[in-house]
Amino acid sequence: MQVGLIGLGIMGAPQARNLLRAGFEVTVATRTPGKAEKFAAENASLGKVRAVNTAAEVAAASEIIITMVTDSPDVVAVAQGEQGIFAAARPGSVIIDMSTISPQVTRELAEEAKANGLVWLDAPVSGGEKGAIEGTLTIMVGGEAEALERSRPVLEAMGKRITHFGPAGNGQSAKLCNQIMTAVNMLSVCEALTFGAKAGLDLATLHQALTGGAANSWSLEVLGKKMIERDFKPAFMVKLQQKDLRLVLGAANANHTPLPAASLAYQMFAAVEAEGRGDDGTQSLLRIFERLAGL
Repeated sequence: MQVGLIGLGIMGAPQARNLLRAGFEVTVATRTPGKAEKFAAENASLGKVRAVNTAAEVAAASEIIITMVTDSPDVVAVAQGEQGIFAAARPGSVIIDMSTISPQVTRELAEEAKANGLVWLDAPVSGGEKGAIEGTLTIMVGGEAEALERSRPVLEAMGKRITHFGPAGNGQSAKLCNQIMTAVNMLSVCEALTFGAKAGLDLATLHQALTGGAANSWSLEVLGKKMIERDFKPAFMVKLQQKDLRLVLGAANANHTPLPAASLAYQMFAAVEAEGRGDDGTQSLLRIFERLAGL
């Protein structure tokens, strides 16, 4: 099966490697000049990989086309226009958008894809860079069940838990639920570690205890450890968390859902951005709590 992938960032590049390891022929493109060619040269030993310049060239060469870019306008840009996916994809091709974008924009793109004889699946992921590298991503899918089954071998090369949520846009809504929980969990981890530090506890010992009980979470286990080690390098950047929280709050506003905790998380991450740390990992939020506590 010929697979195309547009976007070779922190998530897209390891996903493309896993597709090659699984035996798929992969055509790649990125909006950064030279990045796709560099990826193809460095990963030629894994399988048949080819770099092209445009989303249209990826679409023309592929039965299944994956997009993994930053935000709703980016997905629209690679889908539409003379050099976009819709202009060159073969009839019946499946487009799998694994970016995290607006559910409403997703539904609009799915309708446009259908009008062009194509099928659109929204399939955002959770698991971060580690999950992308290890091929263990959680994948939340919206769109036609038949297209999902056609695409399942491709998705299984990148993830371990693949869940269908129904019509187009529902995968994105499920991902936003995930982002609410991860953002709010981050607040609790930062508060607990700050409280523990002020109380004079050894944080490594505290982490070992808390990860063995009811308080454990992925945020505590993985990112809490990074906080304690003062490792603020990004696996998921603050500015991307903020993009997702804007999507959350916009969708919540549209359907009149109060989200007080997610709103607080958005404001606290805004303080990280105000310090010029938008490219830090989300665990950098700890610095704000420490500063508030006088640590």
